[in-house]
Order: sequence, then C-alpha cells, then structure tokens
Amino acid sequence: MASLSSPTILLFSFFLISILVSLSNATTAKTVPFPKALVLRVTKDTKTLQYITQITQRTPAVQAKVVLDVGGEFLWVDCEKGYKSSTKKPVPCGSPQCVLSLSGACSSNGKSTESICSVTPTNPFSVSTSGDLFTDIFYIQSTNGFNPGKSVSVPNLPFVCAPNSLLKGLASGTVGMVGLGRNKVALPSLLSSAFNFPRKFGICLSGHSNGVVFFGKEPLVLHDVHVTDPTSLIYTPLIRNPRSLVTTSQGNPSTEYFIGLKSINIEDKPVKFNTTLLTFKNENGHGGTKISTIDPYTTLETSIYKAVVAAYIKAVKIPTVKAVAPFGACYNAKSIGFTWIGPNVPRIDLVLTNDKVWSIIGPNLMVNVGNDVLCLGLVDGGPLHFVDWGVKSTSTAVVIGGFQIENNFLLFDLGASRLGFSKSLLPRQTECSNFNFTSV
Repeated sequence: MASLSSPTILLFSFFLISILVSLSNATTAKTVPFPKALVLRVTKDTKTLQYITQITQRTPAVQAKVVLDVGGEFLWVDCEKGYKSSTKKPVPCGSPQCVLSLSGACSSNGKSTESICSVTPTNPFSVSTSGDLFTDIFYIQSTNGFNPGKSVSVPNLPFVCAPNSLLKGLASGTVGMVGLGRNKVALPSLLSSAFNFPRKFGICLSGHSNGVVFFGKEPLVLHDVHVTDPTSLIYTPLIRNPRSLVTTSQGNPSTEYFIGLKSINIEDKPVKFNTTLLTFKNENGHGGTKISTIDPYTTLETSIYKAVVAAYIKAVKIPTVKAVAPFGACYNAKSIGFTWIGPNVPRIDLVLTNDKVWSIIGPNLMVNVGNDVLCLGLVDGGPLHFVDWGVKSTSTAVVIGGFQIENNFLLFDLGASRLGFSKSLLPRQTECSNFNFTSV
C-alpha cells in the first residue's frame, strides 16, 4: 500500500469517506430530515464497573450491547456467533475506508477472490487480535437535546468483525466495544460525516442509572440545566500523544484523549512529586494525563499515588481504618461528615496547563466499599514504563477514570481540539441520570 503516513492521502481519503457515508445516508434523509443531534443511553455494569451502551445494526435490525471506550479506535463486534445481515459488506483493501483505518494488512476472509481490509481491534481488558473491516446499516436515535426522537440510519457504517475470543473480560451479555477515539473510523467522526455535524460529542456518566452519550449540536438538557451552554463549561486543549500506547498500533498517533496537567492540589496546596511525569517522557508516549472510561477509578503512577494519598490523609485529619483493595486510604463512614450532595471531604484540584482547574469533590472521591467504610477512589497504577502483562505498571502517569467522571459533563470538541468540562453537576441540582429518555 502507498505511504499511509502521507497527509495528502489521508486528507483526500477523509474527503472521500465523508462523501461516501453522506451519500449512503441520502435515502434516509429524503424521508427523515437530518437530525441536529444523536443520543445513546449508557448504563454501568455493577460487576465489572464497565460502561455499557446498546447499538442497533444489521438487516433485519438487531440490538446489541457493547462496552464504551472513549478512546477506542473502532466499533467492533463478535461476528462468529450469530451475526447475520443481508446488508453486511466487506471493505476492500486500498479503499478510502481502509486507508482511514491505517490498516497495513489484507485478509482473504477464506475466499481466494476477496481482499478485505484487515485491522487490529483491541480489548483493553484482555487481548488484541486481527479482525476484518466491514460496513453495515447502523441505527441511532435522534434528539432535540430534551428527549430522544426518531431513529435514523447510516446504511454503510464501517465496523470490525472480531473473533469471539476477543470478548474475554467484557461484561456479561456484551458482544463488542464501541470506540469514540480521535481517529477517522471511530463513531464520532463517522456520524459527523454522515449527518454533517460538528466533530464533537459529549459524555455524561452515571454510577446508578442511565447516563448519556451525545453527538452533534447543542443543547443537551438535564433536568432543565443546559449542560452544553458554552458559558457553563471550562475549556482546556486536547493534547495529541504522538505515539499510541496500544501495542498493535505502535507508530501511529494515539486515539485517546490527553489533557495537560501541571499540578495536583489538595486544599489549595500543591502535592510534591516529580511533575516531569506529567509530560510525555520519550518517543514512546509514556507519561501525560488521559481520560478513560475503561479504568473504573483514577489511576496514578506509583510515586504520584503515594504522594497524593499521604497528602490527602493529612488533609482529612481523621484516623484511617484498614485499607480495602485496591484503595490505600479508607475511613469509617460515621466519622466523615455529609452534605446534601455527599461526603464532606477535602476536594482534589487538577490544575491544568492553561491554568484552568478541574475540581473533584466528595461524591467523586469517596467510594462506598460496604460495612460503613469509605475509601479514597484512587488506585496505584505501578511505575511508569510500557505495560508488561507480567508486571504491574502504567504507561500513563495520570488516568482520570470513570468514578471521577460520573456526574461531570465532558464535551470532546475534535474540530477545535479542546475539552469542555462542567465539574460536578450535583451542586447545580442535576446529574447525568436526568436526561429524559422518554420519547416525545
């Protein structure tokens, strides 16, 4: 294949796929006007702590549960068990979709006359393997920002057919994963092309009820609160990690979402640690700070973790109790005060490189582990180096995990390369479960 790294080829290919996906949707547009926004419902699996959404594909249409990966490269599903569709089509090698996937391989799919685009879908909970790129009809609900509306379709949406073995480690009943990463064949870019949306999406996760993923134009309203109001969001640049941390994608830019972090403060006092870990250490992309829906809790490199936990214990000023894994600082819940929004404990401030502050308050810090015990929801990720499956380690210094994201609205603006965040919605008397999923 011709030089895949060529900016000219990639730009031209993106132009082609935009036309192809948009034209394939034209028949739908004749009967149903293009929506201004789209919405997916998200729930949390109580056993694995994974975030789950439901997609609809195929002819005849089939609903399927998949795990949400905000930084993932692809929509991939298990095609070995019962995937039947009259509209499923292989993506040929050398096609615009294949070039955009950054594939470097072809597959025959068991047929000598076929040459199918082959990629490497990843399950971050277990393994990676090869899979073939196909297209099929994809359905998703429209929304006016207040309620879900009619279902609309994209007839030829690219996805990866993966083997059944790739499901290992995923929540029971799920058949794949949906990636919302920064690459051109992840769902945000594909939907943007199909419906002429801005290249942005929002996530609002809930730990106990329905959360929401929102694609397209504002507003998004949660219990009369317009969480997408630009005046209510704090913005910070999205930083491109030049090196993917996924073994199978080494050499390509990361599709994950990194932000610039310069210090961690507790009660307005900076925690002392080696802040050079907060930048990318070398050409391998180690270090930095990313946002993840895969990590259930915020994970810190070992030296950062020890410093933050020690400073937090000092700030809380009440005795700890026996730690409950995977946490390092736990307390008797009866010794902690509560307000109407949750545990009244010192906040943790993430001071970003543009001097904006992401404040994490009690409900996003204290995890109820049972038996009247609350634990600080931070996890030791191990020392910083490329992940070795036999050794506890981390390739990213700070990973802001799901628990800390819950009830915070995050707007990923790919076009402007920035993240808008709301901080906790609880003091505004709303939460992510307040989107009204009742159709009008």
